[in-house]
Amino acid sequence: MKRVLTVLFAMGFIVAMLAGVSAAAYAVGGLAEKYWFAGASRLSNILFLMLVFVMIIATLLTIAERKWSALMQDRVGPNRARINLPGIRNRSLAGLPHILTDVLKMLTKEDFIPGTANTFMFKLGPILAFAPVFALFAVVPAGPSVNVFGHNVDMVVATPDFGVLYLLAIASLAVYGTALAGWASNNKFALLGGVRASSQMISYEVALGLSLVGLFMAFSSLQLPTLVGTLGLDGAQATGQAQYLWRTEGGFDLGLPAWGFLLQPIGFIGFFAASFAETKRAPFDVPEGESEIIGYFVEYSGMKFGLFMISEFVEVVVLAGVTTALFFGGHHLPFGNEWLASQPLMQEHGWLYGTILGTVFWVKVVFLIWIQLVIRWTFPRFRYDQIQTLGWKILLPLALANVFITGALVLWDPSLRALAIFGMLEIGVFVVLTMTKKADAAEGGAHGAHGAHGHDHGHDAHGLPSHASAASSH
Repeated sequence: MKRVLTVLFAMGFIVAMLAGVSAAAYAVGGLAEKYWFAGASRLSNILFLMLVFVMIIATLLTIAERKWSALMQDRVGPNRARINLPGIRNRSLAGLPHILTDVLKMLTKEDFIPGTANTFMFKLGPILAFAPVFALFAVVPAGPSVNVFGHNVDMVVATPDFGVLYLLAIASLAVYGTALAGWASNNKFALLGGVRASSQMISYEVALGLSLVGLFMAFSSLQLPTLVGTLGLDGAQATGQAQYLWRTEGGFDLGLPAWGFLLQPIGFIGFFAASFAETKRAPFDVPEGESEIIGYFVEYSGMKFGLFMISEFVEVVVLAGVTTALFFGGHHLPFGNEWLASQPLMQEHGWLYGTILGTVFWVKVVFLIWIQLVIRWTFPRFRYDQIQTLGWKILLPLALANVFITGALVLWDPSLRALAIFGMLEIGVFVVLTMTKKADAAEGGAHGAHGAHGHDHGHDAHGLPSHASAASSH
């Protein structure tokens, strides 16, 4: 019971912190628009969205992953580091001092550069691995556009016309960081790790891009704010994922939203799997699989190693944010959006409305981060040939088929209802296949148990002692 209360308190604290920072982001953006110049809120968004939200969440994930994995595996998590101050000298402080020890270790560890390495390329590798990943969040809308202090504030850094193409282009630059890190080290093991990382990332980039084409055709746009959508207020037509496929009539809007994962379940699975493989984390961590090969940054130490490590956690946050914007309605609620926006309190205090929906966005992001960590600590590492097979022979053909089917359904029914029905049928097939597999495994286990009880004195079906049979199987 104590652990349950601790988890509930932690969840409430996280939501409260997300709401507080969202409110501060809107308030500072409104002041910037009022006292500086038009568009100044975009500059403050760089501070709040990329430096506060993304970097702080990524930093906290270094301790959260250890604690959540310990919780899943029913073991004690980080609790040794202490701060030698009165009152907290003997308290673990939820493991947070481990973050300080990690930072101090990274900053004070010797910055070793191999004598035979290409010095310039060796130093450039970590920068190319970190900077593109960090820059990806610039086009992700983390909240609605609201009026604060008489000025419009957009909770996004940039809105280029080629929005999602920016994501794909910048994400592809991270390949150069891994390739340079392996090659510039002048180490054969690092080179092999760099080659494996590059080939894995390239193979999944093809499936990643194709998995989004169906979404582009459904909403006829490449911009993330357009894909997230706007509400249908004052007689306007709702767009993007803010629109309803079916809804009830009345003051409170209730219905089935046009969220991406309902319209494009195949696209969502392909995008999420390909993006997860791009992060090079388990079960896709063969470039660093110590049981098979030494990682591509084996020669790096100190803060250069820290850049490679933190870039993986930044990728986790960015993947969750992009997935939320593309497939889970962004900052929109599943229902009641128009009712909430029409309330006098929300219209009078735009920052409050923005804070609520901004918190909704970040709660979705944290949930998807948790899903990624659950996958990370549940599945074993794939073999290298299995990873390539998944990318080229499974995800790529599925993405191509999804493009053709989506195009036909959108042409047939531009209201997207036919596409949604087909998507829900796909979800139903996935659920049936999953449950059938589980039922087959349970049935097989029952037959095995029946066979074991059918022979006495520890003999198997061939009349051999059970230990002899086990030895012969090895």
